[in-house]
This record gives sequence, structure tokens and C-alpha cells, in this order.
Amino acid sequence: MQIQDLSKTFGTRQLFSDACVTIAQGQRVGLIGSNGSGKTTLLRMILKQEDADQGKITIFPDMRLGYLEQHEEFPANETVSDYLVRVSGCEPWECAKMAGSFEIKNEKLDTEFLNLSGGYQMRVRMAGILVQKPDLLLLDEPTNYLDLQTVLLLEQVLKSYRGALLLVSHDREFLKNVCTHTLEIEHEKLTLFPGDIEAYFAEKELRLEMERRYNKKVQAQRRHLQDFVDRFRAKASKATQAQSRLKQLEKLKGIEIAHSARTVRINLPNAPQRNSWALECKSLEVGYKVGSPVLRNVCFELNRGDHVAVVGENGQGKSTLLKTLAGSLEKLSGDYKWGHNLSIAYYAQHVPQMMPTYGTAGDYLKSVAERALPEELLKMAGNFLFSKDDLQKPIEVLSGGERARLCLAGICLGKFDVLILDEPTNHLDFDTVEALAEALADYSGTVIFVSHSRTFVSQIASKVLVIKNSTAKFYPYTYDIYVYELKTHETFEQTDTSDTAIVEGELPYVRSKIDIYQDMKKEKNLQNKLENLSAKLTKEKNKLLKWFMENTTTVDVEKTKRLKELDAEIL
Repeated sequence: MQIQDLSKTFGTRQLFSDACVTIAQGQRVGLIGSNGSGKTTLLRMILKQEDADQGKITIFPDMRLGYLEQHEEFPANETVSDYLVRVSGCEPWECAKMAGSFEIKNEKLDTEFLNLSGGYQMRVRMAGILVQKPDLLLLDEPTNYLDLQTVLLLEQVLKSYRGALLLVSHDREFLKNVCTHTLEIEHEKLTLFPGDIEAYFAEKELRLEMERRYNKKVQAQRRHLQDFVDRFRAKASKATQAQSRLKQLEKLKGIEIAHSARTVRINLPNAPQRNSWALECKSLEVGYKVGSPVLRNVCFELNRGDHVAVVGENGQGKSTLLKTLAGSLEKLSGDYKWGHNLSIAYYAQHVPQMMPTYGTAGDYLKSVAERALPEELLKMAGNFLFSKDDLQKPIEVLSGGERARLCLAGICLGKFDVLILDEPTNHLDFDTVEALAEALADYSGTVIFVSHSRTFVSQIASKVLVIKNSTAKFYPYTYDIYVYELKTHETFEQTDTSDTAIVEGELPYVRSKIDIYQDMKKEKNLQNKLENLSAKLTKEKNKLLKWFMENTTTVDVEKTKRLKELDAEIL
């Protein structure tokens, strides 16, 4: 696919201006940019669902295009097998084979599609696209609302995908594991970087540092030339030299460094000092219908300051539990009790979409923070990248990311003891997710949250609550080990470690824990070796780039050839 001189405006905002890029077969490209930069608009233009103002997007005629629709109609009573055959046009055995790649067992092929959980529906839909063997696959936020097991499966399938892939995602770990290239939308331009998201950030920092150094050197040279001109311009014997220096001065230009976009600043007020415990659940049953609980016999306690990640497959009851604890859904039976006088904030999974469409952004903040002073509202709005003019915008014109930021700004204006957050990172860009993670990690209150972002969860969670088999239990190890178990399909159950068990020599729990740490250490050592090799090659590349920056008028064929080799090797 080739994009040439692409220009596009959306309302009064310029998204692209003479943007160009080429994506080759086999490249798996992560498309990144701030909220509202034009990622989804670009995908729509590639799909011919939206027209460009100028320029063209060329897709070769024989290429098969695969795209995961955000909203798709599903006929009633249609089985998984029927769905796969219908959308792909392939033979049932081919569909079954691809379904197996997503761990969809044969017995599930006869299940009605609409009876599957959200995670399994996504697995089936991805299988329906990939069985067609598209040459170019477009995915817009495929990991949103997926359970971790499905995300890990999707990673493995996409890593072995041989076509070209253009992927929009704010899941940093997912992009790192899947993509070979990163396509950035910034300042109305498209820039393709070799390497995954981590390589992209390193390259951006390197380029910025080199541009600054080059400009510093240019400024020193300009001062030296200007000094010569000022000293000898009036002298007849030096007039010719002064004129020559003046011409050099006019030609000597620095690099114009594009101003970075503003970044979100999130500061959560410290929670007031309270009792040591925050929540107690006893024989709690939650769900939507008496007699048919989603979760039963839920028993656990939380201390003040615990940061608890709630994990489990889709459809198992994570959001239902959070809704109940937040008071948005009545419990079916049993009991739960919050500590005395605790104030609770709740960010629901679909709250950005469910915000009132009437009123302005400023009206919303005033409604959720009635006691806040006008200057406090303006400061908090600014921290979340809303200008004074932005606060006058109707809520209905705000993007999903803008609405999510607005909801979070409202929460930050309050002083809460407990934060209940259901998928707070959906629709947010990298900078906002990173700022939110740092703020929550430092937050002194209690946090109970669900998130599909592994980087986000790992940074925040002090405890892991697993939803499985219609109940909830704390996981005995860290979140990173939980992810490792899912990756390796191993299960490490905590068993009896009493004195009796030790005497009898039965220590499967201890041995298993040692084994898993050793396996993770081996994996980490291999990763470190690869990173060290990459760092060595990057260092050599940086030296070459520095040479090219300092010798802009010199052509060196060997150095140019080596630079291209390094770009390929670093991948």
C-alpha cells in the first residue's frame, strides 16, 4: 500500500498535509498518535469509507483487504461454524482449522454465536477474517474489552501472520509483541519507524537529542561567523572575506524542531487517613437475576491502600462485581461492607459513551464537582488538555478519548478514599495512560480496577483478584506470574504447606514457585541478551547518524550501506 501527498481536514482541524508512506508486504505496522490525530480517519480512507481532500491511497488491485468491523450484525440462531463459512466463503474444515488457532474447540463450533462471551466472539471474528488470508489486515483497537487470554492468543496469531498489518492500539505491550514497524501521525505528517513501539520511543528521543546538538553546534558556528563579519566588514583588506562569511552565515541553518504536543498531568489528591480496612465481602452473590448469580460465595477483605486488579475471562463477572461494589447494581444475597465514611468514585466501562449529550464539557465538570472553584476547574481541565475554549464545546462533538479524559478530570476534582475503575485506559493515548498509571501507583487510597493493558496493570496492582468458576479468589503470586501462567498454559495451585506436609516431603507449591521463577529468569536473560545486542547495534547506528549530521554535504557510499544494514539488523 502506498500513500502519496495525502491531505485531510476534519471540521476546522487539519489532520494530514502532504503525508506520504509505503507499507510493504510482511510489515506489521503499529499506527500511533494522540487522541484526535486521525488514526481511525486514515483507516476509513484506506477502506474508501471516507474521501481524502487531496492525494491518493494506492492498493494493488489483486490485494485482499481484511478489516474488523467495530459493529457487526449477527443473525439469530447462527452457529460459530455457520458464521465462519458465511463471512469467509471458505470450506468448513478450513474454518475449523483457523478456529483452532484461537483455541476454539470443535464442540464450540456448533454453539450459537450470540451465546458466546465477548472474548470468544472476538476470537471467532478474527478467525473469520484470517481464514480468508488477506494481504492487508486493518485492525482498530482490537484489544479493547478483551480478556487477557484472548489478547495473548491474538498476539501469537498475528506474529505468524505473513501479510501486511496496520494496527491501531494503545496497548503498549501488545504493540511491542506484534509489530515490526511503527507509523506515527504527528504534526499532520506520517513517519514510518523501523522496530516496535519501544524502538520508536528510543529513536524519537535520539533524533530529538541529535537535533538539539546539531542546532547548538550551528548556533556556535553562526556566532563565530557573525563575530568575524562584525569585526572586519568595515576593513577594506578583509571586506571580501567578510562578505564570504556573510554568505556562509545566510546558508547556515539549524533544524526546526517541532514542538511536542502538550502532555496530560494527573495529580490525584491523597486519600484522607481512615481505618486500616476498606472492604469486607461475606458470602456475596452478584448478578442480574435472583436464582441465577454471575458470582457466588465471594469472600475477601481489602485493606486501605490496596491496589487490586480484577482479572479473568470475558463474561465471568468482572464488571458485574465492580458495579455491585460501586452501588450501581443491587447484590443478590450475602453482604459487602465498606469502611466507615469512605467516599467512592466509580468509572464505568462505557461511561464515556454514556455521558449526557446535552451541555458543554465545562457544564459536565461543574455538575460532578459542584464545590470546586472556577479556577480549580480551569486548572484541572488544563491538566487534561482542555483549554478554556474547549470547555465551551458540546459534549456530543467530543471524541471517545476526549470524553474519557473529561470523566477522569471530574474524578480528580474530588477527594475520594476509593477508586473503582472499569477499563479506564480504553480510548486514551499513550501519554494519558502513562500519566494515569503513575498517578494511581502513587495514590494512597484503595483502587479496584479492571484493565486489558498489561503494562498498566503491572505498574499499579499490589494484589490480583481472579474471577473464575463463578467466584472470586486472590491469586497468591504477582500479576507478572499470572500472565506467565496464561502464556505457558501452566497452572500453579497453592497447596498445603503445613508442618505435616513438610515432614511428608510434599512441597508442590514451593517447587512450582521456584520453577516458575527460574523459567521467567531464563526468558528474561534471553530478552536481556537480545536487548544488549540491539543496544550495541543502535550505538553504532547513532555514531553513523551523528557523522551524517556533521557532514551534510559529503557522500559516503559505505557508510550509507552500513546504515541500511543496521536498520535491518536492529529489527
